[in-house]
Amino acid sequence: MVAQLDELPSLNGVRLIVTLNVCNEPFAFESRPLRHLQLVVIRNSSPMGFGANHNQAFERCETSWFAILNPDLSITADVFTSLIDIANKKMAALIVPQIFNSTGFREDSVRWNLTPWSLVKRRLGVKGEDDIDDGRFRWFAGMFYLVQSAAYRKIGGFNTHYFLYCEDYDLCARMHLAGQSLWLCREIQIIHDARRASWKSRHYLMMHLKSLIRVWTSVPLWRIALRDLSATRRPRQITPCP
Repeated sequence: MVAQLDELPSLNGVRLIVTLNVCNEPFAFESRPLRHLQLVVIRNSSPMGFGANHNQAFERCETSWFAILNPDLSITADVFTSLIDIANKKMAALIVPQIFNSTGFREDSVRWNLTPWSLVKRRLGVKGEDDIDDGRFRWFAGMFYLVQSAAYRKIGGFNTHYFLYCEDYDLCARMHLAGQSLWLCREIQIIHDARRASWKSRHYLMMHLKSLIRVWTSVPLWRIALRDLSATRRPRQITPCP
């Protein structure tokens, strides 16, 4: 992804912050000049969680928007300018593109409130990104976020009690409860192949379950669950951009 982004002249001078969670991990772009990007590499002395890593990177952010990007995304065009323009028009504090995998199938990156029964629905293939104007909360999986820096700072960034998994839900939930608008732009599409590590590894599965238990005992989840229960015709949280 670094090479792809560096090919985009419109990103000239943009600061790209890369965190290496293992301090001696090799990173080829450290030793070669980049054409457009301003590279900042953070090497952790010990591994940190997803949220802590991004909060640490945010301390070096000097712009009004902060992008959170998984390294296995494929970004071959400048989608950032368009997303920021749309977010400003819609007064959104967090905006995401539509996510597809490399085979052309739409990923389930837009989801219902993370209750136990929502997981059952996902396993049954019922996704949360339908177009029903039911007033319910939706949240975005965290492979690509473009978030307003002031909004991120106001809620304190990611909750570092989540080491891995569910920190994206928690961020969206707290932003939603703080009155911030979350926006999905289906017109802009990004390719990402989800690894689903917790399906294959007992270690990651246990980590995932631990995070789910934290979510299910959290105040934001149940505040949203009660709102969803009583929702009738509130404005939609997700609307395709024009």
